[in-house]
Amino acid sequence: MTDETQGGKRILVTGMSGLIGGMVGRSLAKKNYVRALNRRDVEGVDCVQADISDLDAIRPAFEGIETVVHMAAYLGPEFSGQVSGNLIGAYNVFEAAREAGVSRVIFGSSGATQMQYEADEPIKAMVEARWDDVPSPRPILTPQDAPRPNGIYGAAKLWGEGLGRYYSDAHGMSVICVRIGRVVKEDWPYDARHAAVYCSHRDVIQMIEKCVSAPESVRFDLFYAVSNNRGRYRDIDHSRVVIGFVPEDGIPEWPMERPR
Repeated sequence: MTDETQGGKRILVTGMSGLIGGMVGRSLAKKNYVRALNRRDVEGVDCVQADISDLDAIRPAFEGIETVVHMAAYLGPEFSGQVSGNLIGAYNVFEAAREAGVSRVIFGSSGATQMQYEADEPIKAMVEARWDDVPSPRPILTPQDAPRPNGIYGAAKLWGEGLGRYYSDAHGMSVICVRIGRVVKEDWPYDARHAAVYCSHRDVIQMIEKCVSAPESVRFDLFYAVSNNRGRYRDIDHSRVVIGFVPEDGIPEWPMERPR
């Protein structure tokens, strides 16, 4: 891991014991100083052990930090977990960042904020790999399309995006929200729906790194992190234009065997 004195940015990654936070944090640490904010210790990096639902406990993690990558989240079904992890926790991260003078927060959001669109044709055909029923040109959702969460988790992520907009406008903080597609340890889709929203390890790492290095002129924005899949219905042109994100991977057909 990069030593604190070796240059680069000073970055705090929350939720670094998770799959995405771990991959992103370790990649960023090759050229930057990375600190983790986690409930349990993260080997190989400076780590502040605290729960993001406790504002006083997490404040020390933000001292001297330039950029926060917020990947900690509650993924379970309990509403109480959504409140503590994704509502209070998101507020605490933004507030601690503001207090510490952090210049940019990258908020790990989710495609669940618009997942209900998948219940309607022709997007339903795309996530079911019914190619004959998909019109040309295919439908593409953009960041300007209305939210349609399919559950409390997606609604909670919209709260985080709204907080980001507020903290950018009210406090001059650069905030980039990333609606992350389906990322799994195996780095390969399980089914047709997953193949449509699949985001490879390389692509999610690239997206966050592009956000970290984005120009200061990016004050608030929202991007989709998704690979270039045949069933993709989420826009990637906007992130290409603004920060240069071009997916390296994608699922060109489904079903298909995983390349060796």
